[in-house]
Amino acid sequence: MATFSWQTWNSAPFSIERKHGSAEGTVILVFCGPFWTRDAYSNLPTMALTEAFGLDGTLAGIPVSKHILDMTKCPSIDSNALGIIARHHIRCQKRNVKLFVAGASPRVREVFKITNMDKVIPMVATVEEAENK
Repeated sequence: MATFSWQTWNSAPFSIERKHGSAEGTVILVFCGPFWTRDAYSNLPTMALTEAFGLDGTLAGIPVSKHILDMTKCPSIDSNALGIIARHHIRCQKRNVKLFVAGASPRVREVFKITNMDKVIPMVATVEEAENK
């Protein structure tokens, strides 16, 4: 009789860090680990995603004018995570905040391409390139 063993794949924990960019009014959201909504909501404190994606407030008295999603440490995303990014894009447009995705891996770029979001949200190679736009 054959014996089956099930392997549970545990990915690296997802985290997101919000920091100031070098340009005035720029916020950089650094994604670390796979951005899968199941893992994001189980690994992050309550409301952490909402707070990270927040557009309210100012940076040292300067209104937020640009959000950069630094995906260099994010190997993959799921469709629900892309939905979160799409909703954030809409909120940015309503407030005249520029949004860029920087450093996306081939796997992340493919998700954007399949859904045509690569035509909606500008994607650049590096955070520095996004800061200069």
